[in-house]
Amino acid sequence: MVTYTPDASGFRTKARPSRVDVLRRQGYLLAKRGFDLVFSTVVLLPAMLVVATLLLVLNPIYNPGPLFFRQIRMGRGCKPFWAFKFRTMRVAKNSAKQCRPIDAPVEKDRITAIGNFLRRSRFDELPQIINVYRGDMSLIGPRPDYYVHAHRFMRTIPDYRDRHTVRPGISGLAQIELGYAEGYAATRLKTASDIEYIRKASFKLDTWILWQTIRTVVGMHGE
Repeated sequence: MVTYTPDASGFRTKARPSRVDVLRRQGYLLAKRGFDLVFSTVVLLPAMLVVATLLLVLNPIYNPGPLFFRQIRMGRGCKPFWAFKFRTMRVAKNSAKQCRPIDAPVEKDRITAIGNFLRRSRFDELPQIINVYRGDMSLIGPRPDYYVHAHRFMRTIPDYRDRHTVRPGISGLAQIELGYAEGYAATRLKTASDIEYIRKASFKLDTWILWQTIRTVVGMHGE
């Protein structure tokens, strides 16, 4: 969160962070990046390989089609990147390029039994460790939105652009507090939570969010 202080003329100017604050921030970001890589390699990569192997066996029978689903999302600096997931829906009959309206409900009739399990366990998100390795994402941060929708949100939701000052995350504070955000109203709430996370970001907060995410996975409370 940017703070302002009055200068000699009475106008408000942005307060410059102290050298200690800058060093603390840099130290946190380095530790966060290191933890992302180690945790992804030690915990998430083996889990992804196991799930991928099972899906390669089961998908041809119960959910024919590609193993992965990818979509252009908005990342840090509002730049686009390809985000990867395990596919949880039957392949759409319409063009893959067709854009679902922002307020349109999820096509639950297309979610397969395997896909429902992947979503509830959040195992469908495991391939996003590829994005972590590439530097597109972090383990913890604001969830990235579909690029086309994100551009529309920037025009209508205050502070939405500011949530892209950090790497998006596989999980985040908004996801823990609010769950799946769908439509403009939910995205406004999500944005407020994301800005709060960015303002209070710390290794302690990241650890708490990670623990809550693990509880969600174990309890099968994902969406």
